Amino acid sequence: MCHKTIKDRLTFFFLVTVIFIFSANAFASEKKTFAHGGLDRSYWIYIPDTWNKADPKPLLVVLHGGWGSGEKIQKLNYEGFNKLADKEGFIVAYPDGIGGHWNDGRTQTRFRAQRQNIDDVGFISSLIDYLIKEMNIDPKRVYVTGVSNGAMMTYRLACEITGKLAAVAPVIGSMPDAYASKCSPSRSISVLAINGTEDPLVPYKGGDIRFGPFGITLGKVKSVPETVNFWATFDKCSFPPEVTYEPDRNPGDQTKVRREFYRNCQDGAEVILYAVEGGGHTWPGGMQYRSESLIGRTSKDIDATTVIWEFLKHHAIK
Repeated sequence: MCHKTIKDRLTFFFLVTVIFIFSANAFASEKKTFAHGGLDRSYWIYIPDTWNKADPKPLLVVLHGGWGSGEKIQKLNYEGFNKLADKEGFIVAYPDGIGGHWNDGRTQTRFRAQRQNIDDVGFISSLIDYLIKEMNIDPKRVYVTGVSNGAMMTYRLACEITGKLAAVAPVIGSMPDAYASKCSPSRSISVLAINGTEDPLVPYKGGDIRFGPFGITLGKVKSVPETVNFWATFDKCSFPPEVTYEPDRNPGDQTKVRREFYRNCQDGAEVILYAVEGGGHTWPGGMQYRSESLIGRTSKDIDATTVIWEFLKHHAIK
């Protein structure tokens, strides 16, 4: 009986180990390199098992935040986009910024990407072209989302390669103050923004980006209302927006989510802001990757990953 118990336990632990290994690799992406501007650029790509080159698929480009990588951003939302890709049938690309940063249009020179004026717009634009050709991506259904520094880069891409993007979804980022006046989109584009009203790094009301206990400044941004107003005005949407609140699914997180929806925009575009009242520099529904004292609260009232894809997938270039 004792031997049987030991055998049963060993079998149980073996099965648990197999399941853990399988689960850990079930949504694994693959790292690849791409030459651009005299540099070997890297990116991670997730291809669902259902992918068939004969069937054009949408492409979602996901941009990490500062000090991040294409690998790390996947963990922030528990590989949520990869799981959705399996369910919805799209391809996800996670490019890597130089030194963990993007040249998003700020004038600060602390990071190599901005100090050396790295051509990140050209890199991502060329990567999109490459994937359209190699993976048979539907060129009318290419989307970009990004977090923090990646969100600011997303806004820059919406300004400069508008013709290649059906819609964008920046999270916890605003338009850099030094770049905003240079933004000149070539057509209307749908924008979904998600921002915490108590973001201690990228201030909701605009101003200096501050990081760490010593308040290191990393450039200035427009306020979230100014940023959203820019896109709603450019897209010729109706004002004021329709304001509603999402269900408070987790009262314990001390946040509420206000949804501001700008309707009747030109060429079928939409502009939506999810203002996370009480939320910090965090991905709603994602990981509390640092302490609340440093980055603020993570809202559990919405799952930003699902909200983003549900918004993006309904848009295509006409």
